[in-house]
Amino acid sequence: MRNKGILLICFILVFSLLSAGCTVKDKEQDNGVSLQDKTWEEIVEEANGTTVSFYGWGGDEKINRWLDTTVAQELKERYNVSLERVPMVPNEYLPKLLNEKQLKAEGTIDIVWINGENFYNAKSQEILFGPFTQMLPNFNQFIDTDSPDVEYDFGHPVEGYEAPYGKAQMVFIGETAVIEKLPSNHIELKELAKKHEGKITYPDLTDFTGSAFIRNIIYDIVGYEAFIDLQADKEAVREVIQPALDYLVDLKPYLWRQGENYPATIAQLDNMYADGEVLMTMNYTPFHIAGKIADGSFTKTSQSFLFEKGTIGNTHFMGLPFNAPNKAGALVVMNHILSPEVQVTKYDPTVWGDLPVTDPSLLNDKQQQLFEKVELGEGVIPQDVLLQHRVPEMRAELVPIIEELWREVVLGHE
Repeated sequence: MRNKGILLICFILVFSLLSAGCTVKDKEQDNGVSLQDKTWEEIVEEANGTTVSFYGWGGDEKINRWLDTTVAQELKERYNVSLERVPMVPNEYLPKLLNEKQLKAEGTIDIVWINGENFYNAKSQEILFGPFTQMLPNFNQFIDTDSPDVEYDFGHPVEGYEAPYGKAQMVFIGETAVIEKLPSNHIELKELAKKHEGKITYPDLTDFTGSAFIRNIIYDIVGYEAFIDLQADKEAVREVIQPALDYLVDLKPYLWRQGENYPATIAQLDNMYADGEVLMTMNYTPFHIAGKIADGSFTKTSQSFLFEKGTIGNTHFMGLPFNAPNKAGALVVMNHILSPEVQVTKYDPTVWGDLPVTDPSLLNDKQQQLFEKVELGEGVIPQDVLLQHRVPEMRAELVPIIEELWREVVLGHE
């Protein structure tokens, strides 16, 4: 009798586990994969009356305001979808998603603002849902789906696992009332730093703009072609970037605080520039300067500039977590953001100054005119000039190696 009881308990346990597995699979089908078989109208209907959580960097009040007002209000009016913005960076939300995956826990995040090495890691660890971009009408209608900026993220194929959000490109900003000639390469930058000791710096590499600045210097010295097929091996990377590391060590004594400290964020560097503490700042949002001049933070003699060999440009994306509780709502939000009418609102420097991802050749005359009417403001570089000086990002797995070498060689150099 005792053996029969044990067998019965074992049977119940096995049945329960199998049932739980089926439930999870069925739920996944209901909440995700089955969406790919639904019409767009059915997806919109499923999203009606729901709330979508949007997780991403919250360090810019203009961007936050744009999401909380322009995007959120139109979503509510047009689709009866509420947008909840949650300020959280990838280093925080990626472990959260991994933990949910390991525990088979309920999902809590609907959309993530993501790109670069974070996308590479998330996709590799299978915590993103996809492919899904083919389900978005505006992606198919207004985006050049064959563009390298859309097909690849930091050198890795996107394969429909994230939707483009906006385009960024590194620009430098200088005070022309003091700087007679804005530097056009790394050599002239060092000459400027020597001439105005302590008045030039860049953010610490914990800030993504600081990391991008270092990669721009590397590109200017050794060229971006050297990284196309470069193995993600520390010694191999060190050998290629050694001339740039030597340059940064030589530059260090002429920087703010002799390069012993660096601004923690790009916002801090902007404030230092606004206060006249330094003569240069930089930004990945190329029209950032116009908004700063317009609100009086930067002087009217501030001017954006590029290196002759170009500056790094990339696309930032929106991803869909594997366990997003409201996938239908997330797709509606992404599709809405991809419309030309929404993309143009963030193109305005007084709102954000983010480059659009829509392809001008795919827009009708009325939509093209919306972009043409936007006043880019003072101090900016025209979009066509930016695109002529745009160089690609290096592969995501190379970035942390470069940051590590910078810390060891440059930051650790006495």
